[in-house]
Formats: sequence, structure tokens, C-alpha cells
Amino acid sequence: MSEPIICPKCKSELTFNMDGEMFCSQCFHQWDPNEEWVENEILDSNGAVLNNGDTVQVIKDLPVKGFPKSIKAGTKIKNVRLRPDSDHNIDCKVDGFGAMALKSEFLKKV
Repeated sequence: MSEPIICPKCKSELTFNMDGEMFCSQCFHQWDPNEEWVENEILDSNGAVLNNGDTVQVIKDLPVKGFPKSIKAGTKIKNVRLRPDSDHNIDCKVDGFGAMALKSEFLKKV
């Protein structure tokens, strides 16, 4: 029996091959096993690579715990900092809310 292919995103061994693409049954990550995977790469909602200092835009209303209002879709956030070791992998300052951590899946690169 061959060695299982480990998911580069969540490190799970529960992966499977379908039509030449690898799929992870735990985090639903999809990748080409022939391509090089860059560790700690943070992607936005469209799959674009994010870098420190980028400007991003919120793609949906995000409720903020402790605030009566939410961050509205379309809000632009400048000069983001990446935190690849965390679930909320973007540190930023949002006008009207202050410093906070957000998930990159709710942002798109501008």
C-alpha cells in the first residue's frame, strides 16, 4: 500500500484523488499534486495571494462582537498584516472599529 498524500493546508491524511486533482475530506482543499505548494501562503476569497501591506475589500457584512453595527460589504481596509499561524489570519485597522483580526476568506484583494 502506498503512502497517503498529506493535505498541504491542514496536514490531514484523509485525502483522495479524483480526475488528477487531490481533495482533502477534512478542510475541502483542492490542489494539483504536481504543483509546488508554498507553506503559509494566505489567499483571499478569489484565490489571489495576499501580502503584507495590501489593500483589501470586505465581501460580506461581518458582525462584530460587542458592537451594535457590522462591518459593511465593500469596506476597504488598507495596510493589512498577515498572520499565517492563526485562524483569523489578517490583522488590520478598520475605520470606526479599530484594530481587529479577520479571516481572509471574507476579503478580496483590491
